[in-house]
Amino acid sequence: MCAVRVLVVEDEDALADAIARGLRREGMAVDIAGDGGVALEKAATNGYDVVVLDRDLPVVHGDDVCRMLIASSPAPGAAEIPRILMLTASGDLDARVEGLTLGADDYLGKPFAFTELVARIRALARRGGLAVKPVLEVGDVVLDPARHFVTRAGRPLPVTRKELAVLEVLIRAGGAVVSPEQLLERAWDEHADPFTNTIRVTVMNLRRKLGDPPVIETVVGSGYRIVTP
Repeated sequence: MCAVRVLVVEDEDALADAIARGLRREGMAVDIAGDGGVALEKAATNGYDVVVLDRDLPVVHGDDVCRMLIASSPAPGAAEIPRILMLTASGDLDARVEGLTLGADDYLGKPFAFTELVARIRALARRGGLAVKPVLEVGDVVLDPARHFVTRAGRPLPVTRKELAVLEVLIRAGGAVVSPEQLLERAWDEHADPFTNTIRVTVMNLRRKLGDPPVIETVVGSGYRIVTP
């Protein structure tokens, strides 16, 4: 299942917040760690697809965080360790080679264009596990996560970012039941309250926008699944 979950590890608070806000507008679930120690704690308990890792970090240096993430076991609920996109203020060739030698999957020098950061994160997320289609289809529903675009029978639907993320998770599950806890894990972030009715309301609104015949089925006591042709 994929709506992308990202951990941003950056000790400059303003930059970390700006990156997180931008990625959330792109429909991703984003957590923030301000130092290497906190990053390792969060990565051990949450299943991230991509870690955006600043190299020059306090407490635990980014190089050591990279090494330890690669050497660790996947977090509970994750199929594998996350992909690592390393950020650094140095953009020369030697620095890029050194970062990749540490085991990072990709490298981006500061300053960077936000659109490039988004494209690289999505590319890394697609590399995790089995290859997945960038555009998803089930019946007459078409979803393009990168363009934030959903149509049914060719008609554009005005879905929100969270509705799009929930629909993406359900379609990628291929008809398997997805629990509310799994939706919370994949489409929201660590600050989401698991005791609110936000998931039920999001699914209800998504169902209404998708129209008839129903595309999403409720499995009582278990969760939701996409209705496959």
